[in-house]
Amino acid sequence: MHAISLGAPYLDTDADQLCFSLELPERPALAERAVTVGGIDVRLRLLGASHQVFVGPVRETVACLRETDRGLPAAHRSELPGWTYDFSAETRRLEPAAFSAEVARVLALVAANPDSLCGIFPGSPEAVTAVVVEAADGPSGGGLVWRTWHTYPQHGQIVSTHTRLEAR
Repeated sequence: MHAISLGAPYLDTDADQLCFSLELPERPALAERAVTVGGIDVRLRLLGASHQVFVGPVRETVACLRETDRGLPAAHRSELPGWTYDFSAETRRLEPAAFSAEVARVLALVAANPDSLCGIFPGSPEAVTAVVVEAADGPSGGGLVWRTWHTYPQHGQIVSTHTRLEAR
């Protein structure tokens, strides 16, 4: 899948505004894509510089949320009905050349993976939110791994998340 141009500006303007939740309903989406990966239905949703991934009992939201404390957990683990959920997040601040190289790498990953969704925001070709999902085998059977990237070119920040959802 290739990146799509989004017709809306960022709603989040800094990585520090992002929050994490597994309990929120759908938020208004700028783009949405339903895919089936490893026999599992997944909904990928792009919000204003944020994302939601819905699969089985998981309703992962990384977004600027007034009702949630700011900041992403470095790691979060949950036991859900029939699943084990592991999430991690990292924020990096890069020099302009390194930032551009990392955004190019993310866009190449998106282009190479048919089970992805990526939006480019107005104002900069390096202002992107991307989600890539892949099948993953675990000790108890199938599962999924998805990675996301939220880029903030005005600050040279890239927020990356990694989630593993494994059947148990």
